[in-house]
Amino acid sequence: MTTATIVVAAVIIAAVVLLLLLRGRGAAQLQGPQPGAKQVPPAQRPKASVFGGETAAATPQPEPSPRPAPQKPLPSGAPAAAPTPSAAPPSKQPKPAKRGDVAGLRKGLAATRGGFIARLSSIFQGKKEIDPAILEQVEEVMLSSDVGPKTTRVILDRLRDQLAKNELKDVDAVWTALRAEALRILGIGGGAVRMSQKPTVVLMVGVNGVGKTTTIGKLATRYIAGGKKVVLAAGDTFRAAAVQQLEVWGKRVGSDVVKGKEGADPGAVAFDATTKAKDAGADLLLVDTAGRLHTKVPLMDEIKKVRKTIAKALEGAPHETLLVLDATTGQNALTQASMFKEALDLTGIVLTKLDGTAKGGIVLAICEELGVPVRYVGLGERADDLREFDAEDFVEALFGRGDEGAGGDGSQAA
Repeated sequence: MTTATIVVAAVIIAAVVLLLLLRGRGAAQLQGPQPGAKQVPPAQRPKASVFGGETAAATPQPEPSPRPAPQKPLPSGAPAAAPTPSAAPPSKQPKPAKRGDVAGLRKGLAATRGGFIARLSSIFQGKKEIDPAILEQVEEVMLSSDVGPKTTRVILDRLRDQLAKNELKDVDAVWTALRAEALRILGIGGGAVRMSQKPTVVLMVGVNGVGKTTTIGKLATRYIAGGKKVVLAAGDTFRAAAVQQLEVWGKRVGSDVVKGKEGADPGAVAFDATTKAKDAGADLLLVDTAGRLHTKVPLMDEIKKVRKTIAKALEGAPHETLLVLDATTGQNALTQASMFKEALDLTGIVLTKLDGTAKGGIVLAICEELGVPVRYVGLGERADDLREFDAEDFVEALFGRGDEGAGGDGSQAA
């Protein structure tokens, strides 16, 4: 055979083999994947090269993460989206001021420190020795700062006795003696409402405009923030605005409000509220009452009937009777307290608007002359500005160190 013949035969054989291979691949594609055969993604299958061979399998590419759906813009004024469950919800109730917050008290008593205490301090400024004439000036300041004649006389008699015994040798000694007298007078009791029973019923009384309803709302805020269940009684049935105001507080703090029709008997409202608080397992019932002039006997008799009605609904109630007084009314507040004490068994005083007077000596007069402890003092408009009264903190804030309000030697004494 010639060389040409051999080459032609080889080409024919190669063509036949290639044709058979192509037919076999086509049949396999028509039959589909065999059972149990491993599927290879198209991106990883070998690709034929331009030279008739096969390239290496393509490197698999990671699938792109799905894009988050676009957020639709919120309309103007719409509330923000609610936080995810993992996020801590914001506190809805303001935290009440802690006891021992002397700096906060001092700030709230800035008017009194700048008036009553500053005037006392100026008497001692530059003095090296103490004589009876200085005590006469102290007496004048106290009388003009609503300390009251009886309380002033008690304090000055004690100071004169110490001076006669040569115990008041310098300004610091006098200032220390004044602080000690204030602590003795104010230390007769006080503090928060005593939760003696469930429910504890608190009757709130006072003349018009002293802030009874607002004080009830602030007390409810305090106790609900502390985990207590509180019910409010709208016993001021003569003033529709009082009922509405209490309802606003109830919605704000999440407290039930028991009310009657306009002009309804306040005793009946108090009775229903006491019964409901008892049945609902409430911890605290705060009973609002109509403002009444302490000089009007029929009105004072009416509040006595309310007390008796509450006692019929729950034996031993009310457990607390708190008199709300406006500190800015001075000696008139002392007169009110005296009359209410005669008519009712007062267990405590709530002294509001103490931040608005430079004559804070009324606190001393109330405790010394009536023997009724101050339970709370109001030092602002916010709910947490109603502070639980603590005698030591109060005296430290009023007479202690600090540049706010009072200056001079006395204010710098420890």
